[in-house]
Amino acid sequence: SPSRTYYSEPDRGRSIDSSYTARPSSPENQKREANQTCRKRSSPSNPSRLEPTPERRSRRGGIPMAAVAMDIAKPSALPASVDDPSAASAKGRAGGGEGLRQYYLQHIHDLQLQIRTKTHNLNRLEAQRNDLNSRVRMLREELQLLQEPGSYVGEVVKVMGKSKVLVKVHPEGKYVVDLDKSIDITKITPSTRVALRNDSYMLHLILPSKVDPLVNLMKVEKVPDSTYDMIGGLDQQIKEIKEVIELPIKHPELFESLGIAQPKGVLLYGPPGTGKTLLARAVAHHTDCTFIRVSGSELVQKYIGEGSRMVRELFVMAREHAPSIIFMDEIDSIGSARMESGSGNGDSEVQRTMLELLNQLDGFEASNKIKVLMATNRIDILDQALLRPGRIDRKIEFPNPNADSRGDILKIHSRKMNLMRGIDLKKIAEKMNGASGAELKAVCTEAGMFALRERRVHVTQEDFEMAVAKVMKKDTEKNMSLRKLWK
Repeated sequence: SPSRTYYSEPDRGRSIDSSYTARPSSPENQKREANQTCRKRSSPSNPSRLEPTPERRSRRGGIPMAAVAMDIAKPSALPASVDDPSAASAKGRAGGGEGLRQYYLQHIHDLQLQIRTKTHNLNRLEAQRNDLNSRVRMLREELQLLQEPGSYVGEVVKVMGKSKVLVKVHPEGKYVVDLDKSIDITKITPSTRVALRNDSYMLHLILPSKVDPLVNLMKVEKVPDSTYDMIGGLDQQIKEIKEVIELPIKHPELFESLGIAQPKGVLLYGPPGTGKTLLARAVAHHTDCTFIRVSGSELVQKYIGEGSRMVRELFVMAREHAPSIIFMDEIDSIGSARMESGSGNGDSEVQRTMLELLNQLDGFEASNKIKVLMATNRIDILDQALLRPGRIDRKIEFPNPNADSRGDILKIHSRKMNLMRGIDLKKIAEKMNGASGAELKAVCTEAGMFALRERRVHVTQEDFEMAVAKVMKKDTEKNMSLRKLWK
């Protein structure tokens, strides 16, 4: 329009004062100048400072760069020139952005590894700190105990009233002492170990019973799996031991109603391998009480007084876990008869151990809740003081089984074996005259071994006959062939 005024390119940066007046131009010149201005604005190589470029519009949130390029260039699908500086700069920015992204991802990964390492170290240091704190507390408690004055150790003899106790303090004697306020008198019984203050002799602490660790190991924790059904040929012996051991423990009121004393000890004697220890294990299985097993040789100690101390602590532990059964195997090692002429070869210490055992069986502190089982194969050398009634109330003999009992034992031990049909166990039992129960069990085991050597899964009659020849060691034809086999 005539009112518009156009300026040429050199006049853009020039300041225009109020006195300057533009020279009017012809319409042709005005049209030519307008076309030149539009071309300069749309040219990518010469961006106009008066009109923002497409890149600037895109930064300010305007239309996208691609749309601006299509509006300016008009052709729909023109490939970007290699020499185009804007395309090269865009590719450079894209490559630089991807590299920067990878750099930050790697940096984040490294920082996460450092965090995990520091966390692991922190947990380890916290565990060490807790361990050291517990040690410090324990040492402080020990230091506090060491700083306290010492105490006398005594044994309660008798409870006298509600606040007085008769205590025996070795070697000074017996004293009637007062109780501390923190002591419950109901927890004090005779033979309880207590601590007395050294200045006032006041009972201020109840001590645990002193039991040797070896004695604690004698207590059978796991119940044996042996039952009465696994014992053959000992029906009479099982009946007698039930009367003496199981009946007083399960039904003590029957003896009280009859007014008779309960049996205390039982002696099982007989040749080796006749089932004495097996029957003791079955008793432990069927009675719901503590079972303590000790061998006589374990009570024979090197130093004087150690054997008798172990016997004493053994019965103390049995009283604490009453009702209980003490099984003493091979009792002839400490219960042999005493000789008139003393010898200095260690027999005197064995005799002291036996005297302590006699005292515990029938002494002032005897208890009906403790039953004693003894086993030996040499009853002829036992001391008469040990065998007398009151200490050993029942003596049960275990002879070698007869033919019928041997057949029952073979049936029990071959119950789980894979046998061929037609095996005559009675015939095998007749061939084993005078054999013990252990030898009968060994025959079944050896018969299975013979079948195993020949890679068979079943046992035959011939296997049993060869096993009998091997176990009984008789000079028979089968035994001779067995010797040839082993050669």
